[in-house]
Formats: sequence, C-alpha cells, structure tokens
Amino acid sequence: MYLRKSILALLSFFAAVAVVVDPVAAQSVGCNTSQQAAVSCFVANMVTTNIAQPRHGMTVAQFQTYGYAVSQILMTHHTYLVIVGTSSAIADAMPPLNANGSANQSAQDLAVTEIVSAAVSNGLANAASRTELQNLQWFSLDVTSAMNENNGMMAVLTPGVSLRIIDSYIVAATTKATVNWVEVDSSLSTAVDNLIGSGLTKLPSGLSAVQLKSFISALARVIYNYKLSTGRATL
Repeated sequence: MYLRKSILALLSFFAAVAVVVDPVAAQSVGCNTSQQAAVSCFVANMVTTNIAQPRHGMTVAQFQTYGYAVSQILMTHHTYLVIVGTSSAIADAMPPLNANGSANQSAQDLAVTEIVSAAVSNGLANAASRTELQNLQWFSLDVTSAMNENNGMMAVLTPGVSLRIIDSYIVAATTKATVNWVEVDSSLSTAVDNLIGSGLTKLPSGLSAVQLKSFISALARVIYNYKLSTGRATL
C-alpha cells in the first residue's frame, strides 16, 4: 500500500510539473533554471523525506532523470493515454498472480514491458531511443502497480475486456494445448477489419490498419506467454 501511495504521489507531482513549474517552490539554488532542474530538485527532496524512493534498481540520479522523463510523457497526451490505458487493462486482466493465487510479479512485469515495446514498434506510442522506451516501460510498470488494486470499482466493462477478447481467439484456436497461430492471426485480422468497417473503431491519424493488426498480434503472443507463466487457462 505504501508503494502504491508513493507512486500516486509521484505521478501527481509530475502531472503538476508537466503543466507549470513554480519558481517559488523550487528552493534550492539552480532549481528554478529549467523544468528539468525543478523536477530533479523535487525528486531529490521526495527521496530525502521518504515520500518516494527509487525503483527498478535506479540510483537517485537516475530517478531524477526518470522524473523529468515522466513529466515529458504526461505532456505527450497520446502516448500518455495509450500507456495509462494499457496499464489499466493489464492490471485488470493480467494480475501479478498465478492461477492458484500465489504471487508472480515477474509475469505481469514482462507482459507490461513487452506490450509497451509492441505499442512503440507499431506506432501506437512514441519513443525515439532505447532510453525513451525504457522510461515508457518504467512508467507503465509504475502505473500498473498503482492500478493493481481497483477495489472492485470497475463496472459493466472492465479495463481488461479488450485483452480478454483477444484471449478468446487464442482459446478458440487451441487444440490439446497447441495454438494455431495462423488461425488466431487470421481471426484477429478479420475482427479488426470488421470493427473499422462498422465504424466501431477509428484509426488515429498516422496509424494504419496493418500497424494495428501487428500490435494486436503481438498482444496475443504476450497474453499466451503470460498464461503459460501463471498457469492460467484464460485471462
């Protein structure tokens, strides 16, 4: 619970920084020279006062750099929404638990990093370098961690419904534990065409149907590997 609260506090601060930097609040010398300097000072103060601590094996300096990266992610709007939406879906449909209820954080973490990579490689999110991709993955891991506890507040359609729909195609194409991936990809491709043709799905500017299908195909593989790792028959 402490980790969840510290992540939320950190994200709330970064959201504020993404909108405006208050020079008065930046008390250390040089903290008001730029947005990056302000973020670095605040992150250092948060670590010192134990509001938040570096994660993912980061040093304090790396955590400061990550803090600035998050403030930039929040200003991208499209990428931010894709990452938050993805994190919400993963937290709902792919929890850090095995089928028997035992903990398996690594399975969820791997799913997060692979899905973010697929989103970037297929043009759904932006990252111009390996460092930027790493920051997106860390951000998604943090958001997913904060969203793992939804306290039963989701109603009607849960955030993970899209992942469960994809999984239904995997289950339907599975015979004696063997997945017919040709059938899965063909069925998913047809489903995308139907959604676009019916107007239920509208492609954002710059994103092609081919890219969307490639991303969904990658999601199917991530889902399958997650189920193998956690011993689940379905999401």
